[in-house]
Amino acid sequence: MLYHLHDLQRKFMNPLSVWAQATSELFSSPYSPLSYTPFSRRVAAGYDLLHRIGKPYEKPGFELSPTVVDGRKVPVKEEVVVDKPFCRLLHFKRGFTNGQAKRKDDPTVLVVAPLSGHHATLLRDTVRALLPDHDVYITDWIDARLVPIARGPFHLDDYVEYVTEFVRRLGPDVHVISVCQPTVPVLAAISLMATNKDPASPRSMTMMGGPIDTRRNPTDVNALATRKPLEWFENNVIFKVPSTHPGYLRSVYPGFLQHAGFVAMNPDRHLNSHWDYYLDLVKGDEEDVESHRRFYDEYNAVIDLPAEYYLDTIRIVFQEHALPRGTWFVRGQRVAPEDIRSTALFTIEGELDDISGSGQTQAAHDLCKSIPKSRQRHLTAKDVGHYGIFSGRRWREVIYPEIRDFIRANV
Repeated sequence: MLYHLHDLQRKFMNPLSVWAQATSELFSSPYSPLSYTPFSRRVAAGYDLLHRIGKPYEKPGFELSPTVVDGRKVPVKEEVVVDKPFCRLLHFKRGFTNGQAKRKDDPTVLVVAPLSGHHATLLRDTVRALLPDHDVYITDWIDARLVPIARGPFHLDDYVEYVTEFVRRLGPDVHVISVCQPTVPVLAAISLMATNKDPASPRSMTMMGGPIDTRRNPTDVNALATRKPLEWFENNVIFKVPSTHPGYLRSVYPGFLQHAGFVAMNPDRHLNSHWDYYLDLVKGDEEDVESHRRFYDEYNAVIDLPAEYYLDTIRIVFQEHALPRGTWFVRGQRVAPEDIRSTALFTIEGELDDISGSGQTQAAHDLCKSIPKSRQRHLTAKDVGHYGIFSGRRWREVIYPEIRDFIRANV
């Protein structure tokens, strides 16, 4: 019922948002007489803010073309390499003038994006930094409300199998980068490949801000998952997709609920951000206005998660701690990180991360006991929060160069 009420609210807000946008333009366009009236800037700014609060947010594009390689602009084309019911494997194919898709010495990198409420485009800055020096692929997860129920369920085990398939497709010289949530299924996939002596095992794995062992310095996000029994999540946050979407009757954890949770974690920060946006509109500060729009166009574009995958994650990762305890079985086979020997490991944490606490990602080193110490590395990024690990100035200037050098050292 809640999902249906949300859809009804969206239908009500859409025309209001369109009207607010039109009114804002009426008071801001140089061709409108109303833009020259007293307080026109404030009126236009108020209606623009109303428009953005009420508008629907669709999936943004990556928009990464062109990239710059050795001082030259190189066009980038997105190609779908593998198309599965819940995920597409995208390739950012660089078009060099000599017809090559990649330079001989450029390592192949698979970026495993989170399936945790936002689109893979949240990692746009991550991919943008990688492109000049790497041949980049990314997991582009599909909104569960768009997947017909006839395509079947999607469990955490399926996630592990998807990652394994993608690594095999790109291996054995691929380097895997996982950001936040996927660090757990990625470590599981690579562990199982090592156990089975899979020749396509990756050269390296870089894990950034992920919940490998949430018993270490648990955050508020971790605490919520342990305070409530699994039945509470099943009864309170799982809903059926309404008939207005292709995934009609599929059980999901709706994106709008997760978005509400994100906002509730820092309500003052978001309120101040919108107030600053209003003031920037009044002042005509276009640079800050565009920065705000870009961030919230991404932040407000959310996706639904398959219910079975979400509940598996709550149980296995946050309640049972099955990975660090050595009790996780995928399709009947135990996940054994100690079997990994040939894949190098780099873990990265943000000093100010309030989603994945300090030490949670670093715990991977204790589990991967058979990797030589010379092929293990850890970095704690000073004054960096969760999102700063993979986007923003510190990502580009501090963290990315470390990843680039680590990958080059393990080709």
